[in-house]
Order: sequence, then C-alpha cells, then structure tokens
Amino acid sequence: MKSSPSVRGWLLLVLLLHWPLSAQADAPLPSWHQGAARAALVQFVESVTREGDPQFVAPAQRIAVFDNDGTLWSEQPAYFQVLFAFDEIRRMAPEHPEWKATQPFKAVLENDQKALAAAGMDGLLKIIGVTHTGVSTEAFIGHARAWLAKARHPTHQRPYTEMIYQPMHELLDYLRSQGFKVYIVSGGDTAFMRAFADEVYGVPPEQVIGSSFVTEYQLVDGVPALLRTARIAHNDDGPGKPESIDAIIGRRPILAFGNSDGDLQMLQWTAAGKGPRFMGLVHHTDAKREWAYDRQSQVGRLDKALDEARRQQWTIVDMAADWARVFPFEPASTPQSQ
Repeated sequence: MKSSPSVRGWLLLVLLLHWPLSAQADAPLPSWHQGAARAALVQFVESVTREGDPQFVAPAQRIAVFDNDGTLWSEQPAYFQVLFAFDEIRRMAPEHPEWKATQPFKAVLENDQKALAAAGMDGLLKIIGVTHTGVSTEAFIGHARAWLAKARHPTHQRPYTEMIYQPMHELLDYLRSQGFKVYIVSGGDTAFMRAFADEVYGVPPEQVIGSSFVTEYQLVDGVPALLRTARIAHNDDGPGKPESIDAIIGRRPILAFGNSDGDLQMLQWTAAGKGPRFMGLVHHTDAKREWAYDRQSQVGRLDKALDEARRQQWTIVDMAADWARVFPFEPASTPQSQ
C-alpha cells in the first residue's frame, strides 16, 4: 500500500523536527555548555580515537587519570573524608571516655572550630590515625559505606555521593565509551574511595589509587585479614601522584584532570609524554551553585597549577561558564557572566 503525498510529507516533517532533538540527546557531554573547554575535550577524544588520524592512539595507551576531591566531587566546606573522620570520632566516643578531656578529640565532640584550627595538621593526623587504622581493610570500608549511606552534606543536605559533578561524570562515561581506561589518582585514602567509586563513578577498585597505610597480614580466629596500621605507606599528593601512576599503572596517561596545586605534578608528568596530550583543571568559579575559590583557599588551593595551566595553555574549565549543571540533582542553567 502506497502512502499519499500528504502522509509522506507529514512523516518527513516529523523526522525533520525530531532529528535535531535526537542528535542533541546523543551528543556527548550534555551538561557542558558549548564553549572552548567542551570543544577541546571532544576534539581531543575524536582525534585520538579516529583510525587514520595523525593523532590516533591505540586503545591500550588511552589512559585517563582524575583527581577526586574538587575534581569529581565537591570538597567544601571540608574534604569529605575529614568530615567522615569527625563523625567517626563521635561514633567511637562511647568507647573512649578519655576523649572528653583530650584534644583534638574534645574539640570534635564539642564542635569547637577554634580549638580544631589550633590543633592544626598534627591534630588532624591524630584524628585520621584513630579513625582510619587499627582495623582490617574490610572493616574500614564497611564503616565508610555505613557513613556514606546516612551522612548528609551540611549545606545541601544531600548524601555525599550525590555531591558529584554531573559534567565530570559524563566525561568519565564518554571516555570509557571511546576506549579509554579511567583511573582515580587522588590524595584521599584508597580504601575510603573504594567504598563508593565503583557504584558512583563506575571506576572499579583496581583503578582507584590514593594515599595508603601500611597493612599487615594477620590470622584473626583463623581467618586471614589485613590490618591497617598507623604507618603511612604512600602519600598520593603532589609528586606522589606521578610516582604511584608509574608504579601501579605503568603507562603515562594521555589525559589528566585535577583542580588544585596537589595535582600539578600529575599534570606535568602527563604533559611531558610524547604524542597528543590533554591536561585539564576544574576552576571553582561558581559561588551560586557551588563555591568560588582558588589561590587563597585552605581547601583545594589552586595557585601554582593555575599559573602553569595558563602558561602551558592547558584547558581550564570555568565551572560557572562551562557547566550547564554542577550536581545531578539540579536543573540545567545558562552560562553565568563573569
């Protein structure tokens, strides 16, 4: 049965009207505004994955590394792992009555911000020590997952696992769809990140690299366990990042993303390789939807890396201008003027 000209015309009109919407829906990085940052990312990925292109990179060499705090999820008003440690002090307090009179634990229990600030890094390391060690790896991951299931961000009142950046989540998916192997390389505790990275980012445990404590093999009631001791095995920040990339991945990345001075050496290491390279920085410029901070911040300070990125013409992602949405739970927006 042949369709009439009017029916064929109507079908053609529907297809023409629908096609742009379909094309838009299938376009990569939908939560990114059209702009230089998105264009640079897409152009890079297309060139290194197009066979016959002078910039083509074999799939085995398509390694991408991402910092976590401030790059894949938020890090304000404090690193989420630190907030976890504070809540662990409160959870463990009944077993340690001496903490009521001992700093810095007393400050945590009383929410004394001034005393916490006075305790400084030494105080924070004591808090991390008692909350992150002395248990098996499995037990620690269990504690982290229990906290993530019930804790809420103090400003947004959302689970911390919803405080991820939707544009970066889309970038991870886009890269994987194009044959990239994605790693997290962060200063956070490896086991803490492994508690959620697979479920939240789709990054499996073996592709999560972070700071770590020395573990000791033990038999507990005849059952093998790895005890987390109080000795630091590796500080995965600054120069520690390229060191761990070389030791664990064994390949130099062709794409690296960070947001702070702690990521500078990882970006430099990536840039120093031969062939096509992409180095990106997330610049926190959005005080309305997230936070605005860089050179003077006590959390995620971006100073030397920002200067280096501008000098080397790396891609700087302006959060306010380049992202249509920041978090997955918020609606898209138009670019903000700077």
